[in-house]
Amino acid sequence: MSDETQNETGGTKPPTRQKASTGYYKRKLRAAIQKNAHDSVPMYLNITAMLDMMTIILVFILKSSSNSAATMPQSDDLKIPRSVLTTEMSEEAQSGVPVIISRSQIMIDGNFVANVPANAVGGLEAKYKRSGPNDLFIVPLANQARAWRERDKQIRTVRGKDASYSEAIIIADRGTPFRVILEVFNTLNQSEFAKLHLLALQGNK
Repeated sequence: MSDETQNETGGTKPPTRQKASTGYYKRKLRAAIQKNAHDSVPMYLNITAMLDMMTIILVFILKSSSNSAATMPQSDDLKIPRSVLTTEMSEEAQSGVPVIISRSQIMIDGNFVANVPANAVGGLEAKYKRSGPNDLFIVPLANQARAWRERDKQIRTVRGKDASYSEAIIIADRGTPFRVILEVFNTLNQSEFAKLHLLALQGNK
């Protein structure tokens, strides 16, 4: 039987549509809201870890390039000794802080520490020592070494390496008195630098 019916004028009425329930509209509305909410969620790229990694890599590259004997500038104030040994510095050693002992001054990581007297057979002047001229502890060197040590400790921790000590590379003029080198070694040892390396050029010429 057809759904069409005749009206009073003899025409036909279109079939009536069944109204949707309130629950149907609610379901559709919830689905639309969920879809729009998902599409509008902003997508952010978390680059914090990436920046940390790039910073560590950059620091490592800078330290590696600055600690190379071939790139160290030499002058009348600093002539690096030569050695017949052909042992290469390990990657771990190259990450150590450079300590330069020239004929006129001592520097650590590019920062001035103390002046080296013209006659340094007896070591540095008493004003740099902790308890007089015979002391082997250089106070300004220790202060800067410990500050560098704290930064290196954090880097070692992030890289998963042993953070209980740091390393240093001693770049001394070939005419540096043994007493000055001894004072530098003693000060660094007391500042949690367990491994110390003396830098030399390869070859005996």
